[in-house]
Amino acid sequence: MNYRGFHIFPAKNFRLLSSSYLISTLRVGAGLTAMLVVSSGSILLPGEVNAGATHPEGIAPTITAQAPATAAVIYVNPATGADSAGAGTTSSAPYKSISFALSQAQPGAVIQLAPGNYNQESGETFPLLLKPGVTLRGDEATKGQGILITGGGFYTSRTFARQDVTILAQQDTTIAGVTVTNPNTRGTAVWVESTNPIIKNSTFTNSVREGVFVTGTGNPKIEGNLFVQNKGNGISVVRSAQGEIRNNLFQDTGFGLSINGTSTPLVAENQIVDNQDGVYISESAKPVLRKNVIQNNKRDGVVAIGNALPDLGTNENPGGNLIRNNTRYDVNNATKTGQIIAVGNDIDQKKIFGSVDFVAATVDVPPGGPVAFKDVPANYWAKTYIEALASQNIIAGFPDGSFKPNDPVTRAQFATIITKALTPPTKRTAIKFKDVASNFWAYAAIQSAYQSEFVSGYPDGTFKPQQQIPRVQALVALANGLGLTANNQNVLSFYTDAAQIPNYAIAPVAAATARQLVINYPTAKQLNPNRQATRAEVAAFVYQALVNAGRAQPIPSSYLVTVQ
Repeated sequence: MNYRGFHIFPAKNFRLLSSSYLISTLRVGAGLTAMLVVSSGSILLPGEVNAGATHPEGIAPTITAQAPATAAVIYVNPATGADSAGAGTTSSAPYKSISFALSQAQPGAVIQLAPGNYNQESGETFPLLLKPGVTLRGDEATKGQGILITGGGFYTSRTFARQDVTILAQQDTTIAGVTVTNPNTRGTAVWVESTNPIIKNSTFTNSVREGVFVTGTGNPKIEGNLFVQNKGNGISVVRSAQGEIRNNLFQDTGFGLSINGTSTPLVAENQIVDNQDGVYISESAKPVLRKNVIQNNKRDGVVAIGNALPDLGTNENPGGNLIRNNTRYDVNNATKTGQIIAVGNDIDQKKIFGSVDFVAATVDVPPGGPVAFKDVPANYWAKTYIEALASQNIIAGFPDGSFKPNDPVTRAQFATIITKALTPPTKRTAIKFKDVASNFWAYAAIQSAYQSEFVSGYPDGTFKPQQQIPRVQALVALANGLGLTANNQNVLSFYTDAAQIPNYAIAPVAAATARQLVINYPTAKQLNPNRQATRAEVAAFVYQALVNAGRAQPIPSSYLVTVQ
């Protein structure tokens, strides 16, 4: 067992190529599409899902969810609710905790969560045992922003002994529109043990092990979720589990997906980027991979070890995966004995290791309009901010057409960006920093940013131009340079990690929050003040500074902090 740890529209057309000859033109898509019909209080009928390799062409059948004629809605609000008789039936008189609501729920019930923090302090008892036929629902439109379920408790698995779990998803359950984090040692957000839940349109972030663990004969449908910054895996699939994993984002974790045992899940139309490895397949697992984008992972895109044998496409059912720009190998067959069949994928042939029967395909640019940078997909969370600043020549990409949105930003680069964006007036005289020579490429920008009070040096007379700037320093710089103040600092209570804000930054961060400069992805309530700022985050902060100055139009975002 191995534990490690944007959305582009899936490619519809590709041209199938051999090493030197154009063979034919194929259109794929309809055959790989699984339908899900969902309404309030939906229940996945048992026995209908089977995404194993025994299906023709490796395609999972249609999954149909049924809604009961009348689905009771139970309302929960951790701020205004009460766990008492007579509550829970209306949004104005809700229960306080999910735990109490679950104790009252019957099959077919929908537990509707109000925005808020659901944790041990608010009355939750973990793990939350999601009873058969019950739906746990927050806000699907924002993928659970502001509806934070945090915590974990012990569950004894029939296949993996004692585990630390936030939610145990039982048969015919649905989890939708919530953000789930298990911060405990070896913590898992959602555990699926031989059941068939629907897990959709949610955010799984900052769990110590993984977002979702599927074991036994589990057969879930996991669709439209964000798996970001989990320390182990985005999803683990083990034993003889199956299921469908479709249209999710896996980013900045150990393994995006870890697929083991004899499991045979369908993995389709996902974005798997910036992880240690994209998809790690071991033991005797045989997953089916179709139309995924697997790129920019720090080691390998797809790696197989042991007796694993992934299906990356056949002549009858081409893969349609885009697997490129991974640091070591795009496909690494380390099994030594098995040959991976990989027909109809866009892969750099120079980055294939081991025995792979490879027939290349050129994946066409997907529909959805032009993409200014090749690594900023059509629905990437910061795409509009990045392209708005790029169109004004405030920021730029790299010669290869990339933007590298998740790379860090140095203090020199930050000074250059804010000088270009905000053309700040001089407020104080310049000083000479010991470590910034007059011929340094960012010398003029650093001087301008210092004179306008956007940036300052260190007590030893240095500027540290190559130091990567933390998020909190970027926000302090913008607040100070723009002269922003807050009437009070209570706005900081919005952040679940407010205690991590350094003392010197409390007032400026409060001002930046009140004036809507702060954008927190993937969880609006988590500031992560001391984490290095990425190029995408700096673009978003600077764009909001332009909005504050009346020089840009607001861009709607569920990650924008709007607390007053």
